[in-house]
Amino acid sequence: MGLESVVNEIRDKGQKEAAAIRKETADEVEKILKSAQNRAEKIKIAANEEVDKQVTHIQGQEVSAANLVVKRDLLNAQKSLLDQVYKSTLTSVSGLPESFHKETMVKLLKKAKTEIPQGIVHSNQRDLNALKDILSKDPEFRTYTPGDPVNIEGGIVLESMDGELQIDYSYRNFLDIVWEARLKDAADILFR
Repeated sequence: MGLESVVNEIRDKGQKEAAAIRKETADEVEKILKSAQNRAEKIKIAANEEVDKQVTHIQGQEVSAANLVVKRDLLNAQKSLLDQVYKSTLTSVSGLPESFHKETMVKLLKKAKTEIPQGIVHSNQRDLNALKDILSKDPEFRTYTPGDPVNIEGGIVLESMDGELQIDYSYRNFLDIVWEARLKDAADILFR
């Protein structure tokens, strides 16, 4: 066997080993790439699930916020309507005939007499002449004197002579009492 055949044999052996190493390396590279692809796919799936979860969460928050805005706007509209009803009620009662206001003042004076038997009676400017007429003509109320007009829609405000005690029998005060007691009923009727 000559040198050349030994060289050829070594070369063939080297080429076979190199081919085997290349194949082994290619197999290892393919295995690593498949593993990396699998991990990448799992990461992608997990990321998509997290994105979906976040989107659902954000959508839920946005829907809740929108519902709160709608509810607040609805409550504001209802409050505005109730305020209009309140003002309309005061205006309607104020617009009743003079006879109603005069009769009401007599009833209120009788009621107030048990609490303040002597004092100064105030009314609004519109009812001042009627009040003076009642106080001057009815002996039951001779212990009262008419006072300066006050800014009320109707009714009276009575104060003791020393000014320490005051009773507010104005229409607004009575409406406030009824309004507070019956506001829920009014809202239920208006906003069914």
